[in-house]
Amino acid sequence: MSGKIFRESEVTSKKDKSTWLIIHDNVYDVTKFLEEHPGGEEVLLEQAGRDATEAFEDVGHSTDARELMKDYLIGKPHPDDKKGTSVKTNTSFNPPNTATASGNWTGWLLPLGVALATAFVYRYFMAQSS
Repeated sequence: MSGKIFRESEVTSKKDKSTWLIIHDNVYDVTKFLEEHPGGEEVLLEQAGRDATEAFEDVGHSTDARELMKDYLIGKPHPDDKKGTSVKTNTSFNPPNTATASGNWTGWLLPLGVALATAFVYRYFMAQSS
């Protein structure tokens, strides 16, 4: 990572020439990644030149995507320009733990479906043999 510090005006002014984003108090130049972005380049261009932390987290990027970000890291915003994202400050780039929240009902949904399918198949074959 580069130890370069960027003013917010620098990040914003690059919008016409390059695509720079601020995510979790880091500045990324994703210009070379535009065509490769699975969600399309429009998504990145829409967030260009500003803090895209909330949009980035709302999508729920994979661990691989978070690792790939390191290739595009070019520096940090100036401390005076930091917005202080207190809601989502995941600076370690670990994916959010969604297994707990969604596991409450999906943890039993798959076994229930398998059990029901097994019961229907069993009844079907038992009815055919009678």
